Amino acid sequence: MASATTSDAPGQSGRAGNSTWTVILCWITVLLEGYDLVVLGAIIPTLLKTHHLGMTAGDATTIATLSLVGVAIGAVCVGPLADRLGRRRLLIGSVALFSLLTLVVPLADSVAMFAALRLLAGLGLGACMPVSLTMMAEHMPAGRRARASTLTMTGYHTGAVITSLLALQVTDDWEILFYLLGAVGLVVAAIQWFKLPESEAFVRAKQDGTQRVPFTELLKPAYLRAGIGIWVASFMGLLLVYGLNTWLPKLMNDAGYPVPTAVTQLLVLNVGGVVGLVLGGFVADRRGIKGTTMGWFAVSVVMLACLSIRMESDLLLNVVVFFTGVFVFSAQVLVYAYVTDFYPASVRSTALGSASGIGRIGSIVGPSITGALVSSGVGHPWGFYFFAAVAVFGFLAVLTLPRSVAGARSEVDKTTG
Repeated sequence: MASATTSDAPGQSGRAGNSTWTVILCWITVLLEGYDLVVLGAIIPTLLKTHHLGMTAGDATTIATLSLVGVAIGAVCVGPLADRLGRRRLLIGSVALFSLLTLVVPLADSVAMFAALRLLAGLGLGACMPVSLTMMAEHMPAGRRARASTLTMTGYHTGAVITSLLALQVTDDWEILFYLLGAVGLVVAAIQWFKLPESEAFVRAKQDGTQRVPFTELLKPAYLRAGIGIWVASFMGLLLVYGLNTWLPKLMNDAGYPVPTAVTQLLVLNVGGVVGLVLGGFVADRRGIKGTTMGWFAVSVVMLACLSIRMESDLLLNVVVFFTGVFVFSAQVLVYAYVTDFYPASVRSTALGSASGIGRIGSIVGPSITGALVSSGVGHPWGFYFFAAVAVFGFLAVLTLPRSVAGARSEVDKTTG
């Protein structure tokens, strides 16, 4: 037996230590992604104000879009590689890649180079979340996989908050944000090299000779139904997350709320998101992931529809926005939790990568459609009507998902036997 395998299971004490490192390092990796995906939005006003590299608003939009495209490609491609080469190796490589490229972003000498570096960094960045969620799920008992996914994703919002706070401090010295992220990322990759164990589920799958699986495995009859539902739900979920995070202040302002109140709602929304992630994972592990995810999308429909109504009470507005964050943000992550519970280890990372990658398309579409509604002068209330309709589609997509994991897998056995 290879040393890497034996080190994964040296005894109860060793397994506990490995699990601790896995939890910490995967959470920090997701935190880095949350930091990175917010950092560009935080500095765009400064880049445009200082005309850095002659950048225009159109250039900034292109750079932001290419960053998300890179993340989507990275998320889709990493899954099959992680199911072949191992979670540990892919995660370390992904963190190192986006950290190195992030370090050199401030050195770009043209808008094209700036955009190219963000695109390439996105490839590494997109791989981080699916692999982190897969490793966390595989280091937890099956009955705690929903909590593993939701608690890991609290790192994303933590990273976003850190970026926002730092951006307020560095003002025009935006380069510091990239140097800091790149340096911390390389340190994290080094610690992962020495401390992050390989997933025991992957090791067992490799020993059984089942670790090499093509993407077409997801297209088998028993998996196809789940796959389509997951892809649609992930698309709708990330459309909501990015659409709200990008345009909520503007939509609130269009509704007649003063700017400070509108901006405050973004903070309230994300605080609700963190609470929802903790609550959603706990409920899903006790009541079932599919039913909980459907309930979360259903309540999201109601909350988003309520936001289309002008509220005179600040307290009532804060309560509605808070619960919107509670249910919208964690509904998306519960879709990931379903993936980690539904698929076996041999194809789990591929499935999660495809869900994340297709969802990232929604993260591009959401802000674009909402922006078009705002530009047309109908952002409020039609922006919230649009979001409510998207949540309905998310609910319907989850409704189509198989409920019995064991039954679905036995069906796969019949089709492949």
